[in-house]
Amino acid sequence: MNPIRIVVNGALGKMGREIVNGLCQEPQMQIVGAVELQVAEENLTLPDGSTVPFSPNLEHILTSCQPQVLVDFTIAKATMPAVRIATKQGVSLVIGTTGLTADDLSEIDRLATAHQVGAVVAPNFALGAVLMIHLAKIAAKYFDYAEIIELHHHRKADAPSGTSLSTARAMAQAKGKPFLYPSQQKEPSDSRGKQVEGITIHSVRLPGLLGHQEVLLGTAGQTLSIRHDTISRECYMPGIVLAIKEVIKRKGLVYGLDTLLGL
Repeated sequence: MNPIRIVVNGALGKMGREIVNGLCQEPQMQIVGAVELQVAEENLTLPDGSTVPFSPNLEHILTSCQPQVLVDFTIAKATMPAVRIATKQGVSLVIGTTGLTADDLSEIDRLATAHQVGAVVAPNFALGAVLMIHLAKIAAKYFDYAEIIELHHHRKADAPSGTSLSTARAMAQAKGKPFLYPSQQKEPSDSRGKQVEGITIHSVRLPGLLGHQEVLLGTAGQTLSIRHDTISRECYMPGIVLAIKEVIKRKGLVYGLDTLLGL
């Protein structure tokens, strides 16, 4: 069986470098090209010493390298143009960009379906984070109050995180209604964070952190905490590898790794 041909968009970013290094260790996968906003060389040197074409021009790389999958962990304003180019060329997508709107996801689904390619979009590719959301959905049915604390490095562009927003919405959907929001005598304060489906999300941004989330549920006389901690970015690779293997078998959008894991 021939290896899956892959182009990495944003190859010099922190996640991009991790993805390049991780995929080079997968015998069933082959990086055939790379894209970055600013490129000093025409070729990117891979960990094994080999090189692949490297350019800021995504359309050129996709045309010349003929990948099956484009892996994109960049930013929303870069991801959406990439989606339009890749789907038109029949390239499937694995997207870990956060900050995508409901309209963005709808467009990704429409374009992937129209061009008969797959697209896997997930707010978090860490398997532990996916299980955290799954467990929070189970617990949501038995508690009326919940809050989320998410902690990330100080350079993270969005707040609240995509994972925390997805968690809150998934919990409310599992419960079948919004959570109760603690009543206050005064007007709600900005210090209480962002309220989503009755769940308050608190965002912490500090150097030294990577990615952490704690779901807190409470009822009379007791609380329940469900927490996931990212120790290093290599935690995302098993989920990314799974998504790459699955996306070439599918048409249209799959949102979240839970579907691929059968949760």
